[in-house]
Amino acid sequence: MQTFYIETFGCQMNAHDSEKVIGTLLSEGYRQVAKPEEADLVLYNTCSIRDKAEQKVFHRLDEFKRNSQGKVFGVLGCVAQQEGERIFERAPHVSLVAGSASYAKLPEMLVQLEAGGRRVAGLSLDNDQAFETPFTKRDNPHRAYITVIEGCDKSCAYCVVPFTRGPERSRTSPSVLDEARELARMGYAEIQLLGQNVNSYRDPTPAGFDFARLLRSVGEVAGIRRVRFTTSHPRDFVKDIIDAIDDNPVLCNHVHLPVQSGSSSILERMQRLYTRDEYMRRIDWMKQARRNISITTDIIVGFPGETEADFDQTLALLDEVQYDSLFSFKYSRRPNTSALELADHVPEEEKSRRLAILQEKQRAIQIRRNSEAVGTIEEAFVEGYNHATGQWIGRTSQNRPLNFVHPQHAGPGDGATLSGANLAGTWWNVRVTRAGANSLAGEVVL
Repeated sequence: MQTFYIETFGCQMNAHDSEKVIGTLLSEGYRQVAKPEEADLVLYNTCSIRDKAEQKVFHRLDEFKRNSQGKVFGVLGCVAQQEGERIFERAPHVSLVAGSASYAKLPEMLVQLEAGGRRVAGLSLDNDQAFETPFTKRDNPHRAYITVIEGCDKSCAYCVVPFTRGPERSRTSPSVLDEARELARMGYAEIQLLGQNVNSYRDPTPAGFDFARLLRSVGEVAGIRRVRFTTSHPRDFVKDIIDAIDDNPVLCNHVHLPVQSGSSSILERMQRLYTRDEYMRRIDWMKQARRNISITTDIIVGFPGETEADFDQTLALLDEVQYDSLFSFKYSRRPNTSALELADHVPEEEKSRRLAILQEKQRAIQIRRNSEAVGTIEEAFVEGYNHATGQWIGRTSQNRPLNFVHPQHAGPGDGATLSGANLAGTWWNVRVTRAGANSLAGEVVL
């Protein structure tokens, strides 16, 4: 039996893609190992969103070049799609290059590798190419991902996703709901719906579900206690999504809605397809909802042409929205993007300065926002145990980390009354007693 090792870089989409690859390999008789040194087949599943992503992949490949005798190397995912067969030239010890749309054909590619193939490629982005695989090895026994839409039609000026993931293609609503029911039958309690622009979902069947209707339907699957979704695009974010969250507590009261900039002029240069006012209209829907919806976002600083006044508008947006958390990045040039043609590039040191100011302001907002939860009782879904702190690691419906102590249950091997107890996958009401910038802490309510 052949052994394989897979290393994953990137977002939830990449993590779920790796689950598909692992499931396929296991179904083909391969055995997964924990170290690349132990593997016959070494795979790197890659993300190309950030600057120097491809350099990091090649550096990782070079680390094992010296010990590559008898091994087969493969590059998967977005960097594979971006660099294509050039990878074979730059890293001759690589024998497999495959993008995410080709994973359904992985068994055929494995046959070619086993027959001694040295340059096996799967780089098709055809619309009819399946983006689900017959076998998936779930990484978490309690929480599962479901991809509902692949690709992107938005063509933001800075983004490589349309090139690496291809155009949007949605799964049929029956296939999504069948998978959700099967996951519930297997004991999964939380489902996260995934897509580059998940709310751009358009059911290709005559039923014609939009994303809000699909979200409602998944939330009605018996046995599922939480449903999340990521990532939404503001252009396709409709009020029906908020109404669905209001109507069913199974749908988590958390929305990740990337804004990227608080300046309408920069949003136009970014080709984001909305203005600041249009974005704020969607924020208002959430602020006016019956449930307390946690709002998170993505922001890019230093996009070409961003002035100090533009940046000030982004800082003002943080004050206005009061995000619960954000992912913030310096703009980086990516291949195959229209932003490469833009002038007025912001110096690197200025990007770093703006990023530091942005993150400091957001940290203060998060401390204040999280402190408002002290004294409340929240339901925590347990994900694991931190031996260093003696706390169980949980998460609220709003996606806030909530770590807590249980007076009767210490973690596995901690020598308490019920030593060896494992609460992962269980639900507890927790009274919040402390708050930091990035998490809450509390005590279980018995």
